[in-house]
Amino acid sequence: MEVKGDVKSCLIKYESLINVLKTYDCIAVAFSGGVDSTLLLKAAVDALGRNVVAITSDSPVHSRREIEAAIQYAKSQGIHHIVCDPGMMDADGFVENTAMRCYHCKQRMFLQMSKDVSSLGVSNVVHGVNCDDLEDYRPGLKAAEELGIKAPMVEAGLFKVDIRELAEFFGLAVAHKPAMSCLATRIPYGEPITEEKLSMIEAAENALYDLGFLQFRVRHHDSVARIEFSQDDLKRLFDLNQMAPVVKAVRGAGYLHVAADLEGYGQGRMNRVLNEGA
Repeated sequence: MEVKGDVKSCLIKYESLINVLKTYDCIAVAFSGGVDSTLLLKAAVDALGRNVVAITSDSPVHSRREIEAAIQYAKSQGIHHIVCDPGMMDADGFVENTAMRCYHCKQRMFLQMSKDVSSLGVSNVVHGVNCDDLEDYRPGLKAAEELGIKAPMVEAGLFKVDIRELAEFFGLAVAHKPAMSCLATRIPYGEPITEEKLSMIEAAENALYDLGFLQFRVRHHDSVARIEFSQDDLKRLFDLNQMAPVVKAVRGAGYLHVAADLEGYGQGRMNRVLNEGA
């Protein structure tokens, strides 16, 4: 089979990733089920065979849909999989939802993951951070670094475009899966995080997925859901006259008002308040 030039360069990086992973005797992969962690998990198995454990965090900040997808994938591949409960809603500094929320979240999650896999004799946990992530405001990366959680894809020089290219080359079903983040990112900084708010966000987003929308975020503003749709989904919303079903679905999740953000979807939009403050 002839391999395209851009794929060849990605495969060279993939070989570098394999070599990085081979420096470990055994590892646990923090596995969310997204494209980054799925490729990392595949690479880990390619490098270390059965000396790999997948571990997934189960808490109100993670979509049940995503957790179930991660469980099913690991099962289908015959990979030893653990689901852990980090008790996120009890994490100091998390529910207050300060600008360091992500730090407290990742600190709590990785501490629990490290504890759970240590009982299996696994001392190294890796996560699917890529080089693009280093350019964003992600205080959780600092927590991971402090706890010794490794980022092999950064060491191998992989960017998001490389990861998607490789996922497609290897036939991974998640190759074109939209980016996902924890549900807490939908709540403006300074507003306390509660299970009720997270449940509303999750229900609204599940309803939108069921309507066929693919890339969006439901931003929680008390009784108002401000939805950021991708340009394709915005076009679908208006061209196919989907406003009424969307309003009905999102109000069914508990919101009184439903608004579509005309600027569209963009990662990290809730961080604007931090930039303005700076």
